[in-house]
Amino acid sequence: MATSNDLKNGMVLLIDGQLWSVIEFQHVKPGKGPAFVRTKLKNVKSDKVVDKTFNAGVKVDTATVDRRDMQYLYNDGSGYVFMDNTTYDQMSLDAAVVGDVANFLLENQIATVAIHDGSPLYVELPPSVVLEITYTEPGLQGDRSTGGTKPATLETGHQIQVPLFIENNTKVKVDTRTGEYLGRASE
Repeated sequence: MATSNDLKNGMVLLIDGQLWSVIEFQHVKPGKGPAFVRTKLKNVKSDKVVDKTFNAGVKVDTATVDRRDMQYLYNDGSGYVFMDNTTYDQMSLDAAVVGDVANFLLENQIATVAIHDGSPLYVELPPSVVLEITYTEPGLQGDRSTGGTKPATLETGHQIQVPLFIENNTKVKVDTRTGEYLGRASE
């Protein structure tokens, strides 16, 4: 149990039997009336985002979410197998739990797995990862570095849009939240 004054980004709340992660919070003290806390909450399971306002000092249920760094081993066809690096326990996660993270996940990569009451909730990667372009069409003569984009296939099999000057076997930095090209990776 915590009060609405204790809310912080990343904190997980238990509201109406569902888990909600705090994305943003703002303490507001209007000239008239009592203070309140305006929050933006994201449902851990469905990724739905809602705005919710709490009166100042109101008690809120917090959920204990264990975030563990785990190593991705392989996809066995029915799920993604991760290994805890401290206990060497292996855990198979459904594709629904892994979600879009699978588009940027390479074998032996470290990811953060959030677990609540023994069941995995979601998988997080760092904000950006470096991946290699396995296939992209060559840029046409006269193309400039600014302007257009073309599709490119990453080593994970996921397709992103890259500038026209990018070639095969180029290592690029990709935003794991949006799937956008961020730039060439410096080696």
